Order: sequence, then structure tokens, then C-alpha cells
Amino acid sequence: MDSPTIPSDADLMALAQDVATAAQERRVMVATAESCTGGWIAKTLTDLAGSSAWFEAGVVTYSYSAKESLLGVNPRTLERTGAVSEETVLEMVSGALARYGAGVAVAVTGIAGPSGGTPDKPVGTVWIGWKRRGGYARAELFHFSGDREAVRRQTVARALAGMTSELRG
Repeated sequence: MDSPTIPSDADLMALAQDVATAAQERRVMVATAESCTGGWIAKTLTDLAGSSAWFEAGVVTYSYSAKESLLGVNPRTLERTGAVSEETVLEMVSGALARYGAGVAVAVTGIAGPSGGTPDKPVGTVWIGWKRRGGYARAELFHFSGDREAVRRQTVARALAGMTSELRG
């Protein structure tokens, strides 16, 4: 198996700049709802000077109760499918969009490792969801390889790239 291409800090900043440009062109604010990345997507976006013109809010929700209270994720969804699922990430991204007043949002939930994986959801399993105001939420499943840092970097990169697509779509 080929080793993963791990995005560098410069790669992540270039992707963040793409989001910034697209958000400014569309005159919309963006929001993030993060679990396995621990705020790294929001940090990357807000590392750009002037981000307050297009970045609305970012929330980190590791626990079930935080996902429920801060993003409106249904407790039954978490009980039925777990935190790392398509259903949960779709509720996370929809909740972020509804609660934080942005025009587009991204949500991520996954297992970055090194522990926490199961046969059904091994380390590197990540769901990413995107949604534009007035549109339908979409989610994509990824299976990233590498250590915790590698999984998280790849997640941030895919989340940002998808956000740009959502803004330009």
C-alpha cells in the first residue's frame, strides 16, 4: 500500500485561502463543527488575516452531550449510529448552519487514533459533511491512513477542499 500524501502547513493554508476567496466572492460567512480535528479547520481558516469578514463560528464537540447541546444532534442518532456516522455528521453540519448563522458549514467526525478503532470503524475512518444555506447536506466517508497527525491533516485538507467546492458549486 502506498503511503498517504500528507498535506503540509503550506498546503492547508493554500486550501484555506481558496475557502476565503470563495466565501468573499459569494459574500457568505462560514462555520465549522469539528470532532476528530479538534478545531484545526477553524484554526487554519482564522490564521488568515481578515478572516472575521467571512468566518462566523467554529465549535469543537467531542462528547455526545456537546454534539447534542451545541449542534442539536439527536440523542437517538448517536445511540443508533454512534458519533462516527453519516447520520451524525449530517446532523452536525445542519446544526452548525442553523445555529451559527453562516451561509456554508463543514462538519467532521472520525477516529484519528491511535486507539478507538473497531473492526467496523477502524482508525482513519472519517465522515465529512458540507451544507450551504438553502441546500441539502452531503457527506462523504474517508479511510485515511497514517498516524493521528496524518489522519487529522488529511481530514482538514479534504474538509477545506470540499468547502471550496460547496461555495463554488
